[in-house]
Amino acid sequence: MDRAQKEKLVDELGQIFESSGVVVVAHYTGLTVAEMQDLRARAREAGGSVRVAKNRLAKIALEGKPCASIAEFLTGMTVLTYSEDPVAAAKVAVDFAKENKKYIILGGAMGENALDQAGVESVSKMPSREELIASIVGCIGAPASNIAGAIGAPASNIASILSTIEDKAAA
Repeated sequence: MDRAQKEKLVDELGQIFESSGVVVVAHYTGLTVAEMQDLRARAREAGGSVRVAKNRLAKIALEGKPCASIAEFLTGMTVLTYSEDPVAAAKVAVDFAKENKKYIILGGAMGENALDQAGVESVSKMPSREELIASIVGCIGAPASNIAGAIGAPASNIASILSTIEDKAAA
């Protein structure tokens, strides 16, 4: 890898560290290619990504970034799992770690907040962005449907009473 390629990689990593809602760092020693592909597929499905990068280049890219605290985890064979959604990458990493003992979560960062292994697990238990949006929409929509039902019910009652009166008057 020549200098230009390294500079490009550092720029890409810098973009990742700046734009990601969460970055999880893990050791992946002993994982097979198929297991890594499975991890990548899960991350992609959740809206995240997985990246293996040289630790030295990742540390250079971290300089001056909000999540610079994860530099301490960049030793050995590390893999970065990240996503814009502050929960998606953590969920993928924790679920994958439960099934694969060779995948060991070291920690991560959520914006400027450093996370240890327990912190990553706590973040993974939070509702995702989609789940939060769905619950907010449900809360907003419920009163509106109740109001519509309350408004519509008396009108239907009045209509049935008027038709009954009309039928009596006609008879």
